[in-house]
Amino acid sequence: MALKKASKLPQAAVLKHILRRCSSLGRKLRMAEGLPVDVPKGHFALYVGEKRSRFIVPISFLSRPEFQSLLRAAEEEFGFHHELGLTIPCEEVVFRSLASVLG
Repeated sequence: MALKKASKLPQAAVLKHILRRCSSLGRKLRMAEGLPVDVPKGHFALYVGEKRSRFIVPISFLSRPEFQSLLRAAEEEFGFHHELGLTIPCEEVVFRSLASVLG
C-alpha cells in the first residue's frame, strides 16, 4: 500500500494559491483575446469531467469540506501547476449534484 504525500502548505495557503492561479489565468485570457469578463465577482471558473465542462462557482465553496476533498483529489491527480485552469477529477453529473447541495 502506497503512502500519500502530505501537503506541505497549510489549507489557507493552498486556497489562496488556487484563487491567485484562477484569477491570473482569467486576466491573461481576457488581455490576450479581448474576451468579456464572464466570471462575476465572488466566483471562479473550474473544469469538470472528461469533457472539461466549465462551471462558474461561488468562492464560498472553497470553505466547504466536501469541496475541499475535491480540491485535494485535483491536487493529487493534476497538481496546481498546469495551464488548463482548475480541473476537478470527478464526473460532471456528480459535480452538478454536489454543487446543487452546496449552493
